[in-house]
Amino acid sequence: MKPEKLFGRDGGPFNISSNRFHPKTYGSSLFRQKGARIASVIGLIFIVFMFFHSSFFSAVEQIPSSLYTMKDDPSYHYKEYDLRDLMNVKFTGDYSKSGHILICAPLRNARDHLTIFFDHLRKLSYPHHLVDLAFLISDTDDDTYDSLKSKLEIIQKDDDPKVHFNSAVIYLKDFGALVGQEFSDRHGFAAQGPRRKLMARARNWLLSAALKPYHSWVYWRDVDVETAPETIMEDLMRHDKDVIVPNVYRPLPEWFGTTEQAYDLNSWSESETALQLAETLDEDAVIVEGYAEYATWRPHLAYLRDPNGDANSEMSLDGIGGVSIMSKARVYFEGCHFPAFSFERHAETEGFGKMAKRMGFSVVGLPHYVIWHIYEPSDEDKVIIAEMEKERKERETAEREAEAQAHRAQSATQRYNDNGAEEGPLAHGNDHSS
Repeated sequence: MKPEKLFGRDGGPFNISSNRFHPKTYGSSLFRQKGARIASVIGLIFIVFMFFHSSFFSAVEQIPSSLYTMKDDPSYHYKEYDLRDLMNVKFTGDYSKSGHILICAPLRNARDHLTIFFDHLRKLSYPHHLVDLAFLISDTDDDTYDSLKSKLEIIQKDDDPKVHFNSAVIYLKDFGALVGQEFSDRHGFAAQGPRRKLMARARNWLLSAALKPYHSWVYWRDVDVETAPETIMEDLMRHDKDVIVPNVYRPLPEWFGTTEQAYDLNSWSESETALQLAETLDEDAVIVEGYAEYATWRPHLAYLRDPNGDANSEMSLDGIGGVSIMSKARVYFEGCHFPAFSFERHAETEGFGKMAKRMGFSVVGLPHYVIWHIYEPSDEDKVIIAEMEKERKERETAEREAEAQAHRAQSATQRYNDNGAEEGPLAHGNDHSS
């Protein structure tokens, strides 16, 4: 294979000036022409610089001023970040010293959930000017993109400036997802390994594109959360842990016989049984919780909930779920990520928890601090719902028919009574007395 040549302006392997072979008598003229061209270029650069001067500095001012330094000499314009501050990030209630938060939200066919998600965003108590929003839309066939743009424009142009976020960005990247978005598609056992690895890739792309040196915290949030406290970010940050998650439940319809159910089983502490199981599996295998195929007997954050328990109680975790994750940015800056491969037989958020723990970071969950995921019917639920709907319609039809029969019977009785009153013996009683 021939090496690639570097071509000059004349198409040859060298950059040859047309003035190179001119007679020496033209030297002074050429010098003057060259000087004029240089002066023209310098003048043009100066004009362009002055034109964009104000916009240049206004763009720089959008970055937190405490996190960069601008030299007085215009020739030394640059941003300076003291990343040492990230090692000691701690929320004390003083927002000005708490740093910026990056909220990351991966999206796929999420149009129907964006209304409630943006309602949550609008109500967040953490100062919005310290929050950046980042969205990654992937493998979507609905109008998530248009809906997201519309809602971002609404919230960023709100009449109340306190509602505006510091910035918002949308990223588009497909990963070739083959798993559907129905509840049973996403939660079926066979789909879990490939799905988790693909989701890890999406999270890593979003994080790598959006994370900036001035971010102190990163908050991951699923858009299909139904109920969560407005103070959730501060509530999690106050624990001063490197990685922390709340408990996640979901409400259930009355016909379930109970009103609630543990939703996220991906937050757990390791067990000896699970460690032994991992040793028997292929190196690419991914253990997933809540399936009979992998009996791990791990303590799950979800099952340790006490409705009357202390919301600040902590539980040390090894794996975590991805519905709501608060983490310090230094966790990612130091190299921890969402494994898109089998890391200790786990991937994505559970693998992230494992990796963070392996790197010496604190990973905890709050068993009694609960947020609520929306209810999504499984295929089995849909069968039951369809049967219940069929029974309801049959019952309503029978009730309407019974009412119609009763009405017809009442009408017949009324007609009989009316006729009897007009033509019966009592109607001609005076005829006998005459």
